[in-house]
Amino acid sequence: MRPTVRIAPSILACDFARLGEEMQRAEAAGADWHHVDVMDGHFVPNLSIGIPVVEAAKAQSRLPLDVHLMIEEPGAWAQRYADAGADILSFHYEAAQSHFEATLEQFLATGCAVGVALNPPCEAEVLRPYLDQLDMVLVMSVHAGFGGQSFMPEVLPKLERLRSWGFRGDLQVDGGLNHETAEPCAEAGANVFVAGTYLYRAKSMTSALAQLRQAASPGWKNGADAESSPRLE
Repeated sequence: MRPTVRIAPSILACDFARLGEEMQRAEAAGADWHHVDVMDGHFVPNLSIGIPVVEAAKAQSRLPLDVHLMIEEPGAWAQRYADAGADILSFHYEAAQSHFEATLEQFLATGCAVGVALNPPCEAEVLRPYLDQLDMVLVMSVHAGFGGQSFMPEVLPKLERLRSWGFRGDLQVDGGLNHETAEPCAEAGANVFVAGTYLYRAKSMTSALAQLRQAASPGWKNGADAESSPRLE
């Protein structure tokens, strides 16, 4: 059994003046989730959206909100983003490594599906003791904080290791994804694909999303069969 392939367009690349319409366009194109990038200007150098926009996005969405927190002290914000409408809530290991277990407990207490993100320099081994508590691992294939970066193929072994250890949850990849880079990610074990520029700036989002899904679908080979958390169904 292969894991369910999910495509999550990143609203970071949409026209924010038309947020509701842009989200509806993604849904009509066949998206599975909306990916929402939250940046605080401290953990990453850029600022993006915050709680009011997450609330507005939730009001417009017929799909789960996949909220990726690129912020300092993420545990202090976990419940607030859950209350704002997050369905899947991910934080960076690097932002909480000195108190990771306590932060993870704060996220688990929200009732959201919980993911942990790893920047390219961060090795997968740091999460190995916690994999049975996670619904998702987000492997960044660019450095967090900027859209439009080029895919970093050196992260592929990280995906393979996570699956080889028997991780059965969702394995998400984010950064520089298109119909060419998604295929090796799928072969390495990924099943959730975040794309912003490739989808929102495409001449036809429907065609681009279909191409991405086709590229992401052929060959999950590594490790145990994956099974999504019931909170993601």
